[in-house]
Amino acid sequence: MDFSFTPEQDQLRETVRRFCDQEVRPLIEEAEENERFPVQLFPKWGEMGLIGVRYPEADGGGGFDKVSECIVREEMSRVCQAFASTWSAHSHLGIWPLWKAGTPEQKERFFKPALAGEKIAAFGLSEPDGGSDIRALKTRATKVEGGYRLSGSKMYITNSPHADFITLAARTRPEPTVDAISLFIVELPNPGFEISTLKKEAIRSSETGLIYIEDAFIPDDCLLGGVEGTYPVILECLSENRVGVSANCLGMAIGAFEAARDYAQTREVRGQSIGKYQAIAHHLADMSAEIEAVRWLVYYGAWRVDQGTIDGATAAKVKLVASEAAVKISEMAIRIHGGAGLMREYPVGRIHKDSLVYVIGEGTSEIQRNIISRAMEL
Repeated sequence: MDFSFTPEQDQLRETVRRFCDQEVRPLIEEAEENERFPVQLFPKWGEMGLIGVRYPEADGGGGFDKVSECIVREEMSRVCQAFASTWSAHSHLGIWPLWKAGTPEQKERFFKPALAGEKIAAFGLSEPDGGSDIRALKTRATKVEGGYRLSGSKMYITNSPHADFITLAARTRPEPTVDAISLFIVELPNPGFEISTLKKEAIRSSETGLIYIEDAFIPDDCLLGGVEGTYPVILECLSENRVGVSANCLGMAIGAFEAARDYAQTREVRGQSIGKYQAIAHHLADMSAEIEAVRWLVYYGAWRVDQGTIDGATAAKVKLVASEAAVKISEMAIRIHGGAGLMREYPVGRIHKDSLVYVIGEGTSEIQRNIISRAMEL
C-alpha cells in the first residue's frame, strides 16, 4: 500500500493552492455579497488546465486521474466552496456525460470549448417534485420532425443563470424503466427556457437557477450520443461525483480547521492564547484527527474510481462520512471563534453554511444510508 502522492500531484496541489490564495481569495467577499460568480475565472481555469484536469490528453484534457482531480477540489474548497461548486458543476456534471457518451461532433462543438472555459456548462437533473428520485423525473421529451419538444421544470441547477448549454435529463418514454430517460444538450438561450436566479443562504456566489421549460425545440444532433436511454450515464456520473464532492467537503473541513487553529493562536484571554486552554486544544485535536480520517477515505474512493472498481455503496460511504464531518468540524470552528464566528469578516460561518449544502446536495445523507444499507442485503 502506498499513501503518498506523486511529485506531479504535489506540484499540482501547490499550483492550485497558490492560484486560489492569490487570485481567488480576493474575489470572494464581493461575489458573496452580490451573489454573482466572477465568470472571468472560467477562461483562467481553462488556460491552467484545471477544467480538464482528469480527462485524457487525447480528448484535450490534462491526463491526470481522479486522485488529482480531488486534490484540485480540496484546494479550491479550502478557500471557497461556492467557487468550487461552480467549477464542479461545469467540469464534471455538465461535461462528463459528453466525454463519456457524446458523439465526436458533440465533443467538438461542446466539450472542447467547455474545457477551454469558452463555454459554461450546467447539468439539469433535479426537479421540484422528484428530489433525489431520478426515476420520478417528469420533464418529457416528445419526438417531432428533426428533433424533440421538451416541457417540464428543473430546480437548483448550478450555473444555469449564466450557462451556454445545459446537459439535461428528460423522459423520452413513459415507462419507469432505465431506458426511458435520456440526456439532451440544450444550447442557451432557448426561447422555450425561462431561467430565474434563486437566492440562497449557502454557496451564495455559485449561481443557481429555477428553470421552466415549455415546448422547447431541441434538434436531433443534441440528443446525447444520438441515442435514447442514457439513464445509466447519469448514474455513473453521479456515483463518481459523490467521491468528487467528498473532496470538496474535505477542503471545507480543512479551511474551517485552519481558521479555528489560527484564531486560537492569536485570540488571548487572561494573558494567554485560547489555544493554550485544554478545552480548545482538545477540540482542535479532535478536528485534526477527524480530518485525517476523512482525507484517506476520500482518496481511497478516488483511487477506486481510478481502478475502475468504485461501486455505489462505497461512493455513498465516502460522501456520507465526508459531508457530515465538514458540518461537524465547521460548527466547532464557529464555537472556537465565539461571537467572532458569526461575523462575516471571519470565514467559518460561510464555510459552515456551505457545508450544509452537501448533506443535502448530490444525494442527502439519508439517501446515502439507503444505498449503503441496500448493499448489505439486510
